[in-house]
Amino acid sequence: MESLHALFAKSPEIALFLSLAIGYYVGKIKFGKFQLGGVAGSLLVAVLVSQVGVHVDPGVKAVLFALFIYAVGYESGPQFFNSLGKQSIREIILAVVLAVTALATVVIMAKIFGLDKGLAAGVAAGGLTQSAIIGTASDAIAKLGLAADEVTRLQGNVAVGYAVTYVFGSFGAIIVCVNILPRLMGRSIKEDAVKAESAMQQGVQVLASGQQLAAPDLTGRIYQITQANNKTVLALEQANSKVTITIERVQRNKQFIEVTPELVLETNDIVLVVGRREAMVDVATELGKELYAVEGMELTMQRKDIALTNKAFHNKSVGEIRAQTAGDVSHGIYVVQISRMGKILPMLADTIVQLGDVITIYGSEQDVKRVAGIAGYVIVPSEKTDFVYMGAGLVVGLAVGLLTAKIGSIPLTLGSGGGALLSGLLFGWYRSKHQSLGAMPAGAVQILKDLGLAGFVTVVGLSSGLQAVQTVKEHGISLFLIGVVVTILPLILTMLIGRYVLRYDNTAIFAGALSGSRSANPAFGEVLDKAENAIPTVPFAITYALANVFLTLLGPLVVALV
Repeated sequence: MESLHALFAKSPEIALFLSLAIGYYVGKIKFGKFQLGGVAGSLLVAVLVSQVGVHVDPGVKAVLFALFIYAVGYESGPQFFNSLGKQSIREIILAVVLAVTALATVVIMAKIFGLDKGLAAGVAAGGLTQSAIIGTASDAIAKLGLAADEVTRLQGNVAVGYAVTYVFGSFGAIIVCVNILPRLMGRSIKEDAVKAESAMQQGVQVLASGQQLAAPDLTGRIYQITQANNKTVLALEQANSKVTITIERVQRNKQFIEVTPELVLETNDIVLVVGRREAMVDVATELGKELYAVEGMELTMQRKDIALTNKAFHNKSVGEIRAQTAGDVSHGIYVVQISRMGKILPMLADTIVQLGDVITIYGSEQDVKRVAGIAGYVIVPSEKTDFVYMGAGLVVGLAVGLLTAKIGSIPLTLGSGGGALLSGLLFGWYRSKHQSLGAMPAGAVQILKDLGLAGFVTVVGLSSGLQAVQTVKEHGISLFLIGVVVTILPLILTMLIGRYVLRYDNTAIFAGALSGSRSANPAFGEVLDKAENAIPTVPFAITYALANVFLTLLGPLVVALV
């Protein structure tokens, strides 16, 4: 033990990464259908490691949490602002219900077990994992007009209650949101996350990484004309009035000739045809015999994302743009997909296009360049993160988190977490509208979320674990059990109200909203891990922002009511 203590004293980062490694291993172990997950596993292992005696600079925790919550906001910003409106009423009510039930639970338990104001506020801070309550409660205690030594004693008890209950406060939220909630709903988080994502795409088929259609919509074929019938290239390309094909190359007597709309095709000409499968099937019989391969007929096609900046196309329907676009402009170009702030729009004639939309087109290199120059600019994928943009976002968020407003004597503040989340939402949304700046690849976002959250809870476990165990020994197990009730009961009550009164019917969305209403970041991390997509982030972002205000207000309220 002494050698481990000496090792961790010299290099506390070893304790951090040891807890992460063992914690994620433990998190993979299944107990029947129950699985801790990496975040909860890391927290429990960190508590055990902390018994050796480990000191980790609190700044590490602050940095890791800021990175995690900013990345969450950045990723969900576009969907968050798309979702604001009447549909957010449920999230607002859910956050209020959690705060009210939490306050009632703390006050009732304090009166039943004779807790003083300090211990009650500490239990609220730890059981609800809202560290800001420590500050607001301590400030409220200082203003009670008590003797200095009594103020010091009560403020010390705030820290004691917090230390004893914080670890289970994090773990208990994971149990409710990740394990109990899916049982109540009768469906897994992943199942409903996939369902919600499909609904958001409005029936548009979205392929995951590594997937492709067995029969792709866009295809290329080589034909040898058997009966030309004096048809021009233009006539063949427009044989189907709804869907066109494009003749990209023509070979005649083993010589390639320039393809123009007026070119009259002759028998035995070899043509390379590109187009949608529907049109290809319609004109196949007119084209003749299909060939496997012909030397020189190879052509590399491009699929590019274009950010729409041309005001001439703003607020026009897809049908209007098709009708008004000259043939020489659209020739050889196929629109594959239209997306807005990360949401894929249906390819219907009445779909309205707006500036900032991302248009995915397919065509030859020269055709793609021509259309990109008219519509906007090609979005160049990058594996590098724009640290100027990211750093600015974090600075703005953390600065906003420092701002404090007062209602009477009660201070209101977003805190570093709320500020970083709000900034991430705004910067992520702005990036979706201006994609030439602020690049952050999906892999970079994921590592920030995973390392940020797991590292954050590990530092909490390393910092609070030893004190929590020692305090339990001194004060008995009752304080810990009171914290368990404060953690579990408000979540259960809010979950039941959300399910049967607010009518949440999607497990993934509900889990995100519930974890956010308790500002339960470890639980939210596990929800994201189970969902395997970003569906829970939008309701979480709404309820989390509200919870940071509502739960922080509990500090002076507990002090006043106990």
